[in-house]
Amino acid sequence: MAKSFHVALESLTVAANGVAVVEAASANFPLRNAATAGTFFLETFGCQMNDHDSEKVAGLLASRGYRQVEKPADASVILYNTCSIREKAAQKVFSRLGEFRGSVDADKIIGVLGCVAQQEGEEIFKRAPWVSLVCGSASYRKLPEMLEKLEAGERRVTGLDNDTDETFETPVIRRDNPFRAFLTIIEGCDKACSYCVVPFTRGPERSRASDSILSEVRELAELGYSEVQLLGQTVNSYADPTARRMKFSELLLAVAAVPGIKRVRFTTSHPRDFTPDIVAALDAEPKLCDHVHLPVQSGSTEILRSMARTYTREEYLEKIAMIRGAKRGISITTDIILGFPGESEEHFQETLSLLREVKFDALFAFKYSPRPNTPSLAMNDPITEEEKSRRLVVLQDLQREIQTERHMKMIGQTMEVLVSGKSRRENRWSGHASSNRVLNFTSPATDILGTYVNVLVTDSGPASLIGAQVFVT
Repeated sequence: MAKSFHVALESLTVAANGVAVVEAASANFPLRNAATAGTFFLETFGCQMNDHDSEKVAGLLASRGYRQVEKPADASVILYNTCSIREKAAQKVFSRLGEFRGSVDADKIIGVLGCVAQQEGEEIFKRAPWVSLVCGSASYRKLPEMLEKLEAGERRVTGLDNDTDETFETPVIRRDNPFRAFLTIIEGCDKACSYCVVPFTRGPERSRASDSILSEVRELAELGYSEVQLLGQTVNSYADPTARRMKFSELLLAVAAVPGIKRVRFTTSHPRDFTPDIVAALDAEPKLCDHVHLPVQSGSTEILRSMARTYTREEYLEKIAMIRGAKRGISITTDIILGFPGESEEHFQETLSLLREVKFDALFAFKYSPRPNTPSLAMNDPITEEEKSRRLVVLQDLQREIQTERHMKMIGQTMEVLVSGKSRRENRWSGHASSNRVLNFTSPATDILGTYVNVLVTDSGPASLIGAQVFVT
């Protein structure tokens, strides 16, 4: 398997101008002549896995000599990396495509990538005949040859395989975040939740070989990355396909043991596969961040069964108790779907009571929207959009109260923060604690981006903490 090369955004810009910064890739993945190179525009919709997929796509294009531009009008290749988890995200993509109706230059290539590409397939050509490329996430390695075919005169090309592990590694990856690196360790999903399109768009679960993962982590550490985030639709369902048969908890510890790595995150976990050994690993290794994202989706066992979520409310609460029982404090965040078919007011109140019992540190709540190729399409959905919106507001108001209360209790604590943002205001910075909480803080320092500093929490709000850097003498 070809070695992956990780290149910062600035380096890729240089490469596009003719300086070969990806020299090691030249044998199997030659750079194009900059004089004949095109330009590309890439917009990403969706989750962190989509963001990481776009890093792979941008790396592939840059390695061929393409230069990224900020506006579609300036691009010879226009790509939309899409998400189909929610209806609104899919609608946005077709709205973007509609802007080109009747006005596409003959030499422009317009492509749809990702989940909507996999979901709609060649139907996209019917809805938007000016599209010439449709490619799912498992086929990104084939993008260079697809572009070559289009550049040679072919009108339409597709890459719609979704049961392959080729999605894990591409010859060149552009790293947009200079401080945190993403790694996909498992693709697809076998859980078959009744509302979810992922098994159709991403395919079955395929886990990446542990030696490949650890090799990439070592590369990232050598490049100066100190924080890595392991990704998967169900990241803790990881099953090492090699003879080592490394469990997810063992992989976490192995990644943390790589010299130079200071923090390890992972998302998203499925409650069914969240086991005691994961909590034991979090307790044993401080480099593993004290944050778990554990989607519950509903507080009602009846609705969970209708969703095919494979656990009850009580079983989910047992997982929460297991995490809360850790020796170290672990922040817990979740996802919730409101207005699922059959969700009564009583069911909704059960979800609110779950929030009051668990006291999540943060949550992401969404209104249910029917997705293609999912069992929930056959369910009666009598809940109006107005009622779904009302429930969303009520839930968000309650969560805001919970977060405000939890954050107030943190005033006076000192937290280690990876500094990732600089405000325009003098001496103002921001970053994330190990718990994934956002801290906005003051510091007299002039150059602390990418470093770890201690911050004393002096104030709080529902979404973030406020503090000041403290110095150890």
